[in-house]
Amino acid sequence: MAEYFDSGHSRALPWKRRPQAAALLQDLRNPQRGFDAVVIGEPQRTFYGNQFGNTFPLFVHFHVPLWVPEVGGPIDPDNEAHELVMSVFGGMSKGERNRIKIRVRTAMAAQAQLEGRYLGGRPPYGYTLEDAGPHPNPAKAADGKRLHRLVPDHPVAAPVVQRIFAEYLHGSGYRAIAIGLTHDGIPSCPSAHDRARNPHRAGLAWSNSAVAAILANPRYTGHQVWNKQRKDEVLLDIDDITLGHRTKQSWNKPDQWIWSAQPVHDPLVSLDDFKAAQAQRTSRHERRDHPRPPRTTTHPYVLRGRMRCSICHRTMQGSFNNGHPHYRCRYTTEYARTTALDHPPTIYVREDAVLPRLDEWIAQSFAPARLDRTLHELQRSQETTLTTAPALEVARITIADCDRRIAHYRAALDRGTDPELISGWITQTQAEKAAAQRQLTETDQAERTVLTETQIQNLIEQLGGIHAALAAAAPEDKQELYLALGLGLTYYAKERIVTVESQPALLCAHTLCPRGDLNPHAR
Repeated sequence: MAEYFDSGHSRALPWKRRPQAAALLQDLRNPQRGFDAVVIGEPQRTFYGNQFGNTFPLFVHFHVPLWVPEVGGPIDPDNEAHELVMSVFGGMSKGERNRIKIRVRTAMAAQAQLEGRYLGGRPPYGYTLEDAGPHPNPAKAADGKRLHRLVPDHPVAAPVVQRIFAEYLHGSGYRAIAIGLTHDGIPSCPSAHDRARNPHRAGLAWSNSAVAAILANPRYTGHQVWNKQRKDEVLLDIDDITLGHRTKQSWNKPDQWIWSAQPVHDPLVSLDDFKAAQAQRTSRHERRDHPRPPRTTTHPYVLRGRMRCSICHRTMQGSFNNGHPHYRCRYTTEYARTTALDHPPTIYVREDAVLPRLDEWIAQSFAPARLDRTLHELQRSQETTLTTAPALEVARITIADCDRRIAHYRAALDRGTDPELISGWITQTQAEKAAAQRQLTETDQAERTVLTETQIQNLIEQLGGIHAALAAAAPEDKQELYLALGLGLTYYAKERIVTVESQPALLCAHTLCPRGDLNPHAR
């Protein structure tokens, strides 16, 4: 027997994007799969929408029966009734998911509007979190979760928020406020105030966008505000809907925000001042904004996302000037000037001043004197990539999550929670952990193709001269090559040099979100 159980993955994901379901589809191709049939326990949780019609033909093709209790045995591909029953289960699954989404959103809207409950997320700049007692849901309370509320961050950040609103209402703009705060030596800009969640930002000066975000945040009025953003489901590929969708966050209009009926935490600005600031922002935007003419042509930037500024360590933007593609860094247009960072107003570097030297450097790696070492590194990079496959990373994350949950359940047991209830939770979590460990240890290498050094050398010989091939390659192809080589470029403006690093063995890696944990209060 073999078990394939996806835990923590939405049923809306197609089978190819679920780790265990994708592993089952791969095992169908293996004649030595070790099982003769597949049993689906709950079809309404296995198939979503039209997934059955996109998946069942593979079972038929590889002659593996698919058993479902609801049809009394294996599904007959020639039986219209079986096809209809499975289609109904797919529709039921989609309907159940939609009902759950509606119930959750309705409950959260009611909690925010009627109770003013803090619903999680990062506290806004100027506030900190304070414990507000046990969670009203008994199951969540047994799991150790507690309610929290916002309290002003005196004397560090809260006075800064009040100063920003006061200066803006007196006529100062975003940039003038940012320059004033930086000039007065106020280091508590949002990224510097919370370094744990902002290690990717310099935190040396106030930015225009930080001032604008503070002025637009209604929670400084003391009201709890929810539904400022929504999650849209966007197709990954409009030409192949079987790939499913991805979740994209979008901003809702202010009239769709949910406000608490009464203030629930101490305000930093009055409601009248906040409304006056919003009216002033709207008026300024209407005067400043003007329709931008559509672009007639698009310019490819071969080094898009790969060139960084050595001073501020930010990714340089593509800019087409005087008929040539450039990369520029305009740090001072977004952040106030500071003596801690000597950054020119604008830094430019032309693309055609970098690409010839870069291609020459790549070609040197395939020169006869260095070819053996390069082939060995390329071949080793494939093996490293296989060991960090996304499915295996999901298994590692699942194991760590199960260990954390088991520890919390045991802590709840020590606090006197019902032993039978805790025992059931621990048993279920241990089963999930065991399934993830099997996936981690039983990696199927049959379907993975690793090129040998001889095969890589034959491909290089077919290309001919590497330098000539790179010079004649299309920009889109060169972008893919630079991505595969893991290139990272850093431009030193004062020295007028570019350094290059290549890490082809690190194409697949598990890293932490640079913003850190957005819900540190939730355990």
